[in-house]
Amino acid sequence: MYLKAGILIVYALMIIIIGTIAMRRTRSFSDFFLGGGNIGPWMTAFTYGAAYFSAVLFIGFAGKVGWGFGYSGVWIAVGNALVGVLGVWWLIGHRIKKMSVEYNVHTMAEYLDKRYDSKFLKLFAALSVFVFFVPYSAAVFMGLSYLFRSTFGIDYTLALIFMGGFTALYLVMGGYRSMTMIDVVFGVIMVVGVSLLLVITLDRGEGLENISAGLSAINPKLIAAVGPPGWWPLFALVFLTSVAPFAMPQLIQKFYAIKDKRAIRIGMVASTCFAILITGIGYFIGATIRFFLNPQNAPNAFADGKPVFDSLMPEFLVNVIPESLLIIILLLILSASMSTLAALVLISSSSIVKDFYHGFINKEASDKKLTLLMRIFSAFFVLLSVIMAYYKPATIVGILGISWGAIGAVFLGPFIWGLFTKRASKQGAITSAVLGLAVCLYLYIDGMPSPQAGTIGMMVSLALNPIVSLFVSSKA
Repeated sequence: MYLKAGILIVYALMIIIIGTIAMRRTRSFSDFFLGGGNIGPWMTAFTYGAAYFSAVLFIGFAGKVGWGFGYSGVWIAVGNALVGVLGVWWLIGHRIKKMSVEYNVHTMAEYLDKRYDSKFLKLFAALSVFVFFVPYSAAVFMGLSYLFRSTFGIDYTLALIFMGGFTALYLVMGGYRSMTMIDVVFGVIMVVGVSLLLVITLDRGEGLENISAGLSAINPKLIAAVGPPGWWPLFALVFLTSVAPFAMPQLIQKFYAIKDKRAIRIGMVASTCFAILITGIGYFIGATIRFFLNPQNAPNAFADGKPVFDSLMPEFLVNVIPESLLIIILLLILSASMSTLAALVLISSSSIVKDFYHGFINKEASDKKLTLLMRIFSAFFVLLSVIMAYYKPATIVGILGISWGAIGAVFLGPFIWGLFTKRASKQGAITSAVLGLAVCLYLYIDGMPSPQAGTIGMMVSLALNPIVSLFVSSKA
């Protein structure tokens, strides 16, 4: 216990030192939000991957998806790596960087305003980001708090307060530059951690063949191409988590900040390899949970004999990973989550400060004032997320499903078509954003699981912009 605590203290001090260095180099809003727009390929690759994958993957998705879908959950990893990473970098990475320079914009809401000449779309986008990123951040905090509770026996609420305070501290200090410097270290820890996790799991399970036989004995579909829940729930999870990155503001921001086209080519290869390793191992490990855990050896992961999905992975780690190595796995998940939280906080605070305040209330605000307000609202956003995480409104997968689905529904139609064709109209963009979100929320409130509701909302958004734009154009 003392060794783990000591390593965590050293880890925290390292982050604070890097944050202090970054703070001294942060002199403007652009420095705080985009690192000056001159971030290299390796930093961008690591910060993209670390912002994409967090405790939401390792605690929420790996647990619930692995338990329900078995090996077929690995299809999500394939989609994330080849579509959500390789596809995004290859198809729109350079377009985003070029667009950010051409339009002189820092946020997606600013881009939509200038591309479609729509103040309404800018306001709608900014408010959507702030509203729906709060539950996403809350889901990450929930995952970390469950992990600390299982690993250290710390009360959930105390772990939540600690993680919230620490995240606010290091991000407020240095902003995006601090985040990218730290993400290189985080990325290395994640690669070492998942590799170690794979080796230990296979060793404790006496090989892949033995684990597969055990899962097959429980339910043969757990090792099939499509797991027990069926193809539609699986497709929805793949689509939601793989296509949404084409318009997720915290990931798109990385291309605003990257140095140039050459850096994008290098970063594309590095981030794809990183994603294949992280997600592939993450979902595979989640699929083995049924082999290792039961109500007898992991009582905290079950209630009345039924799995508590968000507690499965923390209990798996405690039961399967040797205590001497558990700290490395803890640092793996902590590193992934800290970067995701930092990205979410920066984007959410910018939606209020840059898009709303500077865009509608005080257009003459100084650079210094905007940077100060970014720091203040970053702390405020963390506070809201921690409060929501305290009440645990749903499972981590459920929360992420509605957050990603809602943001994807708002941005996919306007953003993607706006990048690729000049024929996308203002009316088409507004219709796709508003109706896409409305469909997503209606289906969710009506009882449809959030990944499916989000998937349909995103499809509606993608389809409506070109259809409405064509109709309006033909009537012009």
